[in-house]
Amino acid sequence: MSEICALLHHLANELERFVFPFEVAQIPRNGIYVLFEAGERAHGADRIVRVGTHTGNNQLRARLQQHFVKENKDRSIFRKNIGRAFLNKTEDPFLEQWDWDLTTRKAKDTYENLLNRHRQQEVERWVTGYIQDKFSFVVFEVVDKTERLKLESRIISTVSWCKGCHPSAEWLGLHSPKAKIRQSGLWLVNELYKKPLSEREFVALREFASKTSAA
Repeated sequence: MSEICALLHHLANELERFVFPFEVAQIPRNGIYVLFEAGERAHGADRIVRVGTHTGNNQLRARLQQHFVKENKDRSIFRKNIGRAFLNKTEDPFLEQWDWDLTTRKAKDTYENLLNRHRQQEVERWVTGYIQDKFSFVVFEVVDKTERLKLESRIISTVSWCKGCHPSAEWLGLHSPKAKIRQSGLWLVNELYKKPLSEREFVALREFASKTSAA
């Protein structure tokens, strides 16, 4: 597992790297994104700390903007988890409210008058600053939805199973209230410890990387 994870890391590290502010038009419309976080290393390269994709057609750019730009943690579980770790680290009681999901009408009716909106805006701004400053990403262009969902799961499982991928002692995720994040070293709770990349799937991923680089 460590061998194929090392190959995966070096493949991802060789792709064009995007940092904020990035030019949205240069990002493929469909694909899998791989996030790196400053200070995190594995296999002699920048460590993969999150993998994601999208379900709607041509929505990769919008998905990345939900993470990096749009200050709404209920539309980005990645943002929500960053905020959770920050609030838990600082023992901030606002963590309880940050956990509320206000996307439904019922939830809004229940919590709207209780929410400390000023504090929520402060945390959203902090999360935005942290993500824009600390994270970079690469993209594998994969047009077919079934293929990219499968490869996303395989990549996540490959990294989570790897014995050579460890977070640094300073990694913010170690303060997450989510045990799966702390234990895996990834900003993820789904698709962990499932079926990893096979050799054939890694070859396919390498071909997607070549096509992405040539585009």
